[in-house]
This record gives sequence, structure tokens and C-alpha cells, in this order.
Amino acid sequence: MTEKALRLGTRRSKLAMAQSGQVADAVSQVTGRPVELVEITTYGDTSREHLAQIGGTGVFVAALRDALLRGEVDFAVHSLKDLPTAQHEGLVVAAVPEREDPRDVVVARDTRKLTDLPDGARIGTGAPRRMAQLNAYARAHGVEIETVPIRGNVDTRIGYVRSGELDAVVLAAAGLNRVGRIDEVTDFLSVDTVLPAPGQGALAVECAADNASLIAALAELDDPFTRVAVTAERSLLAALEAGCSAPVGALADILADGQTVKEMRLRGVVGMTDGSTLVQLSTTGPVPETHEAALALGRELATEMLAQGAAGLMGERAH
Repeated sequence: MTEKALRLGTRRSKLAMAQSGQVADAVSQVTGRPVELVEITTYGDTSREHLAQIGGTGVFVAALRDALLRGEVDFAVHSLKDLPTAQHEGLVVAAVPEREDPRDVVVARDTRKLTDLPDGARIGTGAPRRMAQLNAYARAHGVEIETVPIRGNVDTRIGYVRSGELDAVVLAAAGLNRVGRIDEVTDFLSVDTVLPAPGQGALAVECAADNASLIAALAELDDPFTRVAVTAERSLLAALEAGCSAPVGALADILADGQTVKEMRLRGVVGMTDGSTLVQLSTTGPVPETHEAALALGRELATEMLAQGAAGLMGERAH
């Protein structure tokens, strides 16, 4: 008798289905059981409001988590950057698979790069974090740009460029990779220009905290380096969120010498969406050996950023 299929809860977007499909295949391989996708519509998918207005964090995950807690699905796949930083009681992130490219990318008309967009270029993005850094970049280089808040899936966003409504849009490289559209990118943004969202490019595989056998099976998909990196990034975000509502970017990367992992560098940025003020700091140290050490690294950098004026950006919500 074949074992019962595992039910994987996923959002319905093309991107969510693509990344859930990849995880489903991997889970099937480690468990030897079939995996079926269960499509769930979340508030973030149906609301037409801008993400900054509906609260951003958690709007894409609440319905999936409810289905998990009700036992309608066995596990769920989230884009890690959509997950609230607070641990959810009753659920556990059983795996953080190896991360995709964390960078942001530009899809622009006439295959332009960020550096050769025309003066006054209209650049679409739904993320205040990207707006803050793009506007800071423009100010530093003496160019005029207009950041335009947009929503929608990859097709919709790239459509604004194709139709000529916008000169460029900024998206996550990982998402375009997963839906097979990375060849439409006209510029990969250096993380020195735009630091990604905490956890960008990584997935979280979540299941009920009391399902020990599934937790053990899913743990096979976990990538320890990705997990410590995103733990540090999210710890930074949590500590800044407590003292600052401005847009936050963070990236932890492993510094290696050939095959030998030497250290981890954590970078953080917080700023006003108009780019007038940015607080950017980084710290480098040994790769955290434990979850607690990764959390501490994020908190320490956040404390330094708050001391450098990040707290002064309080209340700068995108209106």
C-alpha cells in the first residue's frame, strides 16, 4: 500500500506554486511519499491595497498558518521575507533550504542598467526598503528618479515596463529565477547599492510543532549556513522593528577562503523612503555556531544602528 500523500499548503501565485513545487519534489525524495499541493488564498493575495497600508508582514502567511493549525495541510512553504519575525506558537520552521540569489534586480526598458536610466526615470517597486535605497543612490549620484509604488505578480510588474508606463521595475532575483524569467533582468543590483530584505531569496518550510516525524524528515532539506544567515538578518529586523518602523534591509553572507568558511559579515540599512537619511552599518565575526549566537549578532548590530540614529527614523511609515 502506498503511503498517504503529504499535503503542502501554498499560495496560488505562479511564484509560490513554482517554489512550493520545488520543495514538494525534495520532500518526496527524502520521505518517499507523494506530496500534493493545496492552494490557499491569503489576504495579501486578494487585497488591492498597497502592502505598506495593510501591514506588509504576515499578510501572505496567516491563511497558510491557519490551515496548518487546523490540520488541513501537513506543511507549508513561505518566502522567508514574508514571515513575521516572532515565533508562532504551535508551529516550527523545520527547514530553511539553501538560499537562491538574494539580490534585487532591475527590469528596464531598452535593456538599461540602473546607472543609465534617463533623468526623471519612473521606477516601480512595492517595497519602502527599495525606495529608500534607490532614492539615496539617486541623491548620491545627482540624478532625478521617481519611485512609484506598485503591486501585483511578476507578470503585472514587468508589464508596466513593457507597456511604457514605467521605465523600470525592481524585483527579487530569486523570484525571477524560480519562475524561469531571469533572462529578462537588465541589471543585477550590487548589495552595496540596494541591500535586500532580511531573508530574501530563502524559503521557510513550516509545520506543526508536535509532528516530530515530519520535522525530522523536513530537516533533511535544511541548509545550516542559510539558516544562521537568515536568523541573524531577522534578529536585526526584529530588534529594529521594536525601535523603528522605517524600511530595513539586511544581508548576512559567509566569507570563505576557497572551501574554508572563515567568517560571517552582517550588513544592515534603515532609512527614510525619500533617501534623505540612511543608517548603514556592518559587522564581521566568526560564523555563529548556535541559533542564540546568530540572534545575538543581529541584535548587536541593531543596537549600534539605533545608536547611530536609526531610532530617529521612527514613525516614518509609507503613507
